[in-house]
Formats: sequence, C-alpha cells, structure tokens
Amino acid sequence: ELHDAYKSIVEAFIHAGAVNDCKVNIEWVHSEELNEQNAADCLKNLHGILVAPGFGHRGISGKLVAIRYARENNIPFLGICLGMQMAVIEFARNVLHMEGADSTEMAAKTQYPVIDLMDSQLNVTEKGGTMRLGAYKCELTEGSKAYEAYGQKEIQERHRHRYEFNSKYREDFEKAGMITTGINPESGLTEIVEIPAHKWFVGVQFHPEYKSTVIKPHPLFVSFIKACLS
Repeated sequence: ELHDAYKSIVEAFIHAGAVNDCKVNIEWVHSEELNEQNAADCLKNLHGILVAPGFGHRGISGKLVAIRYARENNIPFLGICLGMQMAVIEFARNVLHMEGADSTEMAAKTQYPVIDLMDSQLNVTEKGGTMRLGAYKCELTEGSKAYEAYGQKEIQERHRHRYEFNSKYREDFEKAGMITTGINPESGLTEIVEIPAHKWFVGVQFHPEYKSTVIKPHPLFVSFIKACLS
C-alpha cells in the first residue's frame, strides 16, 4: 500500500534497468501478509528482493521472513536503512542463534540489542529534526560488492535514522559470515553489511535511492539488478 512513499526507490529501479538494458518489474509484497507458511509461494518467482526503509514494528515479522528466504535461497538482496537493520536481526536470530535478538527501537529490553540507539541520540528528547540527517562519508572494503559497484574507496551517502548496528557484536557477525564492508571514518559506524558467500547480499544504513538520477543511476541499484539478471 502507499506505493508513492517508495517513489524514489521505484525511480532508482527504472534508472538501473536502463543501464542493464532491461525493464525492472516490481512485485509489491505487503510484509504484514507474509509469513513462514506462505513465503515460498509469495517469493519463489522473484529474481531479487529489496526490503525498504521504514519506522516502527509494523510488518517486521514479514520483513524477517523475506530476508531469511533471500539469504537461504541465494536470491540477490538489498536492504535499505530499516531493511539493513532487519537483515542484521535475521542473521543474529537464525545464524548466530541469539534468540530474541532485536532492535531497541522495537524491543527496549532485548537480551541481544544488535541494533541500538546511536550514542548521539541518547539524550535527545525533542524528536523533530534531530535524527542523523544529511550526507556522511563512508569508507569501503576493497573486494566487497559495494566496492565493486562504486569503483572507489570513499563514498558519501545520505542518512535518516536514529538506530545503528551495535558494534560490540561485529566480531561475532564477521566470524559467522556477515561482514562490515562500509564504515564511517569519523564515528566508526557500520554503514554497509554483506554476506560474501552469498550471490549478492547487501544491507546499507543510508538511502542510495536519494541520489539516483536518469543521468547518473545509483551504482548499488545497477549492481543489484545486474545480479538479479545473472
């Protein structure tokens, strides 16, 4: 529902499709209607899965089901902002076996807060425009999917969030196969996570769709669609 809320993502797909000489057909899946019982039927014909940005707990279980399906079936996956955070939670629960792992946005007292409120947000009481907003630098790991897409070591992307990957769990994730491939050089914030053993599994804390244009399609969307075609 409310497809216009994702207009920038739709446009980014159009741009990326043109570069890859194809038309991207989008199948909208309402996450509140997706569950473990119907996931295979709902998702089996897709060539790639994107979990979009959002706020709050609505539809979270369906997002986790979609991400698990993409991860276990080697289907190209792109998670944006909340979508990236859900990928971290899904991995924590089903690969690291951290039962009840969650974001403190949805479960303040979770035993495994793999997604947590940013330090800069701890004393913020007036919400308004106090999120982490605007463009921030990100350093990429050479050889990663992100690095291959951008073709450069340092990038700058736009943000809109309060919560982040909890760096105290980074070593556990990397030992199990989900690695950090993009880091803010000033704060150490994890900006990008990937699963190298997967065909194409990338989660980004920022919003790549904001910078995609007809003249300059966003490289992550271009790479994602290329993976979907292969």
